[in-house]
Amino acid sequence: MKVLISDNLAPVGAEILKEAGIEVDFKPGLPPEDLKEIIGQYDGLIIRSATQVTADILESATRLKVVGRAGIGLDNVDVPAASQKGIVVMNAPDGNATTTAEHAISMVMALSRNIPQATASMKAGKWEKKKFMGREVTGKTLGIVGIGRIGGIAASRAQGLKMRTIAYDPHMPKEMAEKIGVELVSLEELARRSDYITVHVPMTKETKGLISTEFFKNMKRDGMFIDCARGGVCDEEALYQALKEGEIAGAALDVFATEPTTLENCPLLELDNFICTPHLGASTSEAQENVALIIAEQIADYLKKGAVTNAVNVPSVSDDVLTQVGPYITLGEMLGSLQMQIAKAGVEEVVVEYSGELAELNTSPITVAFLKGLFTPILKDAVNYVNAPIIAKDRGIKVVEAKSERSYDFINVMSATVRTSVGENVLVGTVFGKNEPRLVRLNTFRLEALPAGPMLLVYNKDVPGVIGALGTTIGDGGVNISMMTVGREETSQQNIILLSTDKLISKELLGKVLSIENITDALPLELGEYHP
Repeated sequence: MKVLISDNLAPVGAEILKEAGIEVDFKPGLPPEDLKEIIGQYDGLIIRSATQVTADILESATRLKVVGRAGIGLDNVDVPAASQKGIVVMNAPDGNATTTAEHAISMVMALSRNIPQATASMKAGKWEKKKFMGREVTGKTLGIVGIGRIGGIAASRAQGLKMRTIAYDPHMPKEMAEKIGVELVSLEELARRSDYITVHVPMTKETKGLISTEFFKNMKRDGMFIDCARGGVCDEEALYQALKEGEIAGAALDVFATEPTTLENCPLLELDNFICTPHLGASTSEAQENVALIIAEQIADYLKKGAVTNAVNVPSVSDDVLTQVGPYITLGEMLGSLQMQIAKAGVEEVVVEYSGELAELNTSPITVAFLKGLFTPILKDAVNYVNAPIIAKDRGIKVVEAKSERSYDFINVMSATVRTSVGENVLVGTVFGKNEPRLVRLNTFRLEALPAGPMLLVYNKDVPGVIGALGTTIGDGGVNISMMTVGREETSQQNIILLSTDKLISKELLGKVLSIENITDALPLELGEYHP
C-alpha cells in the first residue's frame, strides 16, 4: 500500500501511516501535470487546500482508493468524479474547530485594543499612547452568526470574558441555544444589539453575501465586525463603504473572496480601522497536528481494515448492505437536502418511515443518509455519514425511524416528514428499476421527479397559461429547462411545478418568476448531482 501526501502536513501523519505498514511519499507543491503523471502509483492521497483533485487527475488515479483532506473544506476535490470511480473521500471536520473560534476571539481583542495599529506605530519609531485608546470587552454583547460547532466554542470563550452572547441561526432550535447560554435573535436584531459580531457559517447559496450593506447600516456606529469563516459570506465592498463612511468602528477579516489577497484586489487593506490575517484560522501547531493525526488514522484504517470514517460520499456499511439499499441511500440524501431547503424554520423532529419489502431490510444507513442530506445545505463539508446523527442529537432534533405495512402505489417506499415550529413537510420517494431515485409526493401534491442538480420549485394557481409564461421567462433569463414535472392538488385548484435547470436560478430571475400572474411562490433548489 502506498500513500502520497501532496500538501504540507504535520510529520505525525506520515509516522502513523508508516507504523501501520503503509509506504509514504511526501511531495508537497507538485504541479498538476506532475501529480497526474504519478498518481497512478498510489492507493491513498492526503491533501490540504493546495492540491486540486480534479476529474482529470482522478482519471489517471488507477489504483486510488481514498482521498483524505486534513481539515474541513473540500472545494478542491471533485467529489462526484471520485464517487463515480469508487474513491472514498474523507475529511476531518472537527480537527480545527477550537483554533478557529479562538482566532475570532483574538480578533475581538486585537480590535478592542488597537494592537496591530499600535505595533506598526511603535515600529515606525512613534509613541502615540493617546491615539490608540481602547475599550473593554467585559459586559459587551457578542453577536454570533452561526451557532454550530465553531460558533458554540466562540460563545463559550466570550462568556469566559464576561461578555453577553446572542446569535442568529435559523436552523438551531431555541432550546439548544439556551443550553449554552446564547439567546437566538433575528439577523437584524443581532446587528442592532451587538457590540461585536463574529461570523461562523459555511459558504452556501443561503449565506453568500449574507452580510452586506443593510446589515452594516443596522450595526452600532461603534460596533466591530469579525469574519473568520469563509470568504464571500461578507460583501467586502459593502464592508469597505461602512468602514470608510464611519457606519461601524472597525473590522477584522481572516478570509476573503479572493485569496491570496492583496491591495490590488482588496481595498480594505488601505483602511486604518481594518485589521486582517492571511487565512490563519486553522493555523496553529495543535490544530495542524490534530488534523494530520485524524486523517492519517482514518486513511490507515480504511486501507488496512476497510473501516470508513468521516466519509462524505460513502456511508459506513458493509458491501452486502450497500448492495441491498444503495439506491435508497442515494434517495435518502436527496430527500434530506430537499427537506432542509423547503423548511421555513429550525428542524425539531424527523420521522423516516419505510414500507414494502424495504421495511424488511437494514434501513439505518438510509436514515443516516437522509440526515446527512438534511444538514448539507447549511453545513456543507462539515457534515458526513458519520457525524450526521451526532449533529442531529446536538441540535435537539428528535429522529424517529419507523417500519410500516402502509399501502402505496409502489412496492418500496420511503416517507420523510420534517417538523418545524411553523409546520411540517412530507416527502415520499421510491426507486424505479434497479437504481433510479424518484420523488413521488411533496406534501399533498403527487408527481414524479428526479430530485437532483439545480431545480426550481414553483407554487401556482391551476389556470391556463402559467406553464407557458414560466418557460418563456426562464428561457429569456438564459436558463435552460431540462425537465418539468407538474403536481396537482384537486381540492384546492393549486399546482406545483418542479423544474430541472442547467444552472441555479439567480435572485434577479427569481423576481421575474414571482411577478408572473397566478404564481404564488417560487424557491430555487440546489441538490446534489446524480450519477447513475
